[in-house]
Amino acid sequence: MAETEEPEQNNTYIIRPNYQHKFRPISVKECIHLVLNEHLTGKEYSAEETTEWSKAISDDIKVKLKDMGYDRYKFVIQVVIGEQRGEGVKMGCRCFWDSDTDNYAQDIFMNDSLFCVAAAFGIFYY
Repeated sequence: MAETEEPEQNNTYIIRPNYQHKFRPISVKECIHLVLNEHLTGKEYSAEETTEWSKAISDDIKVKLKDMGYDRYKFVIQVVIGEQRGEGVKMGCRCFWDSDTDNYAQDIFMNDSLFCVAAAFGIFYY
């Protein structure tokens, strides 16, 4: 039996993304906006269904971001859905990361019944 040779794989040691592969918050925000509108348009707040909606929205955002060609990025997607009661909500986040390569984008969806805030964090994997 002849052994099959494995193709040689070289390490890339890339510590910065190429300009065309850098995380772009504007295009990511557009992606998030489209996903939120697709999933939430015409829906009314339901405490029983919001967990399922949040998971579906975050999974859909993650898949679409991977399709955008961010090969060396890891993604953290956060989706918060709440009932619209006319009260204010404040959200914040803090991250320890490389400001040259890592970034985030967020978008908000609101209707008469609910609000949704979705944030996507892109962290370059060295």
